[in-house]
Amino acid sequence: MTKKLWFQTGVGILIGLLIVKYFIEIKGIFNPLVIILKTIFIPLLLGGVLYYVTEPIQRVLEKRGLPRWGSITTILILLTGIVTSLLLMIGNPIATQVNNLVENAPSIAKNIQDTADYVMDNKDNLPPQLEDFVESISNSIQSIAVKGSTWIVSFISGAVSATFTLILVPFFFIFMLKDHEKFAPNIYKIFTGNRRTWVKDTLEDIDGVLRSYVQGQVIISSLLALMMFIGYLIIKLDYALLLAIFSFFMNMIPFIGPWVSLVPAVVVALVQKPVLVIWVGVVTLVAQQIESNLITPNIMGKTLDIHPLTVISLVLAAGNIAGFIGILIAIPTYAVLKAIVINIYEERKKIKEAATKTV
Repeated sequence: MTKKLWFQTGVGILIGLLIVKYFIEIKGIFNPLVIILKTIFIPLLLGGVLYYVTEPIQRVLEKRGLPRWGSITTILILLTGIVTSLLLMIGNPIATQVNNLVENAPSIAKNIQDTADYVMDNKDNLPPQLEDFVESISNSIQSIAVKGSTWIVSFISGAVSATFTLILVPFFFIFMLKDHEKFAPNIYKIFTGNRRTWVKDTLEDIDGVLRSYVQGQVIISSLLALMMFIGYLIIKLDYALLLAIFSFFMNMIPFIGPWVSLVPAVVVALVQKPVLVIWVGVVTLVAQQIESNLITPNIMGKTLDIHPLTVISLVLAAGNIAGFIGILIAIPTYAVLKAIVINIYEERKKIKEAATKTV
């Protein structure tokens, strides 16, 4: 019985649970290590994203005979030029729209308050289901306000901390461009024989999964944000550029992100002109159809091959566990773990076939 796969899997799960249990009980010992990991995680994550986005450029430059230092310098100059050009092109429009948003914030809040007052004054005329919903919303307004003020304070302190953290990003990024070929060999060189080959193949699969996900997601998010921006301009929606930039970052989250980016657009449309809500929905629907039927299949293909229900479950669970960062890394983490499990299964399959082969 001990040789059965189900028995070995069960024992492995029990051992894993015991390790987690005892780790939680002595977690105080690891607090310094946890603080260090939290400090370097965000710069490492952002540096990794920049690396995977720019690595194809580095590969092309070095194939043309440019040395490593030359390719890194060229990429840094290109990135600086792109950022500077974007700031020159969209800096003034963004500043103008932010100023307009700040100036109009009182009137927006007043419109929302007037709408809420109207609904509350006429809630007796609403159907029972809507009346109960309105009552529950009104009872939670005070709690939302308190949490909102707490969130603002947390956001400000987090923004200051993030500013210092972002200073480390260029260092991680540059060293990744400089020494990325050394990472995998430094890991699999400690193994020998077939195990070294397996570790090498597994690391290559992990690198391929992360490369495909990051590069594909950045391209898809950029194209989708561009379509949203053009659509918002066509329907003459206020703050089109800000909404498109917000859409770009939200679209990094598969399936759920695009619908999250729809919320502020609907709020702006309601305040500007309620009929625009319909056109915002049309723009979003058209962009989503183009993205899901034309862009994603041609860019991502079946690289990750993750069912949409699995994606939604992972994003929701990761959001509850680790917040926004958990949402961002949920899918690539799952894809990496899936690649490792597949490699383990294939290796076990080879060992089993070799052991049962008749001589």
